[in-house]
Amino acid sequence: MTRYDVPINELILKTAAELEKMSDITPPSWSDFAKTGPHKERAPVQKNWWYIRAAAILQTLQKKGPIGVSKLRTKYGGRKNRGHQPDKFYRASGNILRKILQQLEKTGLAAKEEKGLHKGRVITPQGAKLLGKAAAEIMAEKKITIPKKSKEELPVEYPVVKKKKKKTRKKKTKKRATRKKATKKRAKKADAKLKKAAKEKTTKADKTTEAPKEAAPKAPAEEDAKRKVEE
Repeated sequence: MTRYDVPINELILKTAAELEKMSDITPPSWSDFAKTGPHKERAPVQKNWWYIRAAAILQTLQKKGPIGVSKLRTKYGGRKNRGHQPDKFYRASGNILRKILQQLEKTGLAAKEEKGLHKGRVITPQGAKLLGKAAAEIMAEKKITIPKKSKEELPVEYPVVKKKKKKTRKKKTKKRATRKKATKKRAKKADAKLKKAAKEKTTKADKTTEAPKEAAPKAPAEEDAKRKVEE
């Protein structure tokens, strides 16, 4: 049983009821009239709001741990109504969050830890067990059951959708090679056409520029015969 199998609001309220039973988690005397941040107008109305906030922080430690006071301040912050001025985001009170984290660490539900650049507190196995127990109780009350995975074949109503096979590198390279060959052939054909057109143009220009052939000189006997005829 995990926190994902149950509504989160109900899980927080259930864990808050469990935290009320612990002696180490107690709200301070000023918690009745203190605001949770400068963006709020009034103090919380719920009497057990300290335990609810502690349960919510324990759930965030399981989800996003290691986490510290700075990030929790931004998480529980909000927009402040400033009248005629535009609204502005303000971070939540750090004192409340720090005290709750210290109390959770004292009870053994949280512990300090470092993971690379992230520093803060993480939920312990004892805290995870508490959340699991609360989730199991909610599931029993609401009669929530987790369906088991069946190894049988799916019915005809829900046919299995076949996944498309991914294109391999070999197919891609083949396609690229065929494309390159086709482009080369086109380029060769275009070059041949251009060469033919150039040859035709040169032949036409040569024909037009050729000089007329000179008449061959006539023999002297033929000239004498023509003169006699004319006389």
